Amino acid sequence: METASEVIAKAAEVATAAHAGQVDKSGADYIGHPARVASNVRRLFPDAPDEAVAVAWLHDVAEDTEVGCAQLLEMGFTADVVAGVDAMTKRQAEPVEEYFSRVRANLLARMVKAADLKDNTDPARVAMLDQVTAQRLRVKYDNAYRLLGEA
Repeated sequence: METASEVIAKAAEVATAAHAGQVDKSGADYIGHPARVASNVRRLFPDAPDEAVAVAWLHDVAEDTEVGCAQLLEMGFTADVVAGVDAMTKRQAEPVEEYFSRVRANLLARMVKAADLKDNTDPARVAMLDQVTAQRLRVKYDNAYRLLGEA
């Protein structure tokens, strides 16, 4: 059985490999986003289980890479971690209300989504975007906070 720090290190390693070559909206290496979300989980929820930090590292893997939840299970991640990743994974054509209902129902996903929104709405990061994109995302994330129950 892995220790908590090994689970987090493994999640960071898997996420780094899976997101290799991807960039965010500002052109930076995408892996910076999961790293910041993992850090935000620790900052926002000091008593969060280590599995929440692992989910934070992996939260976009199933949605944005070739690594799916089945593969995460095969890699030895626990059912709780994979369920958190699955809850964070948006389905194609899924209404946003259904997505947030699933996120709210999973404690790990709920913590990670709050940390994810914190990173996505960081004023320093938003300032790097063009005005039209920043405004579009502001509306999107205001709605996301409301649907998560954080507004």
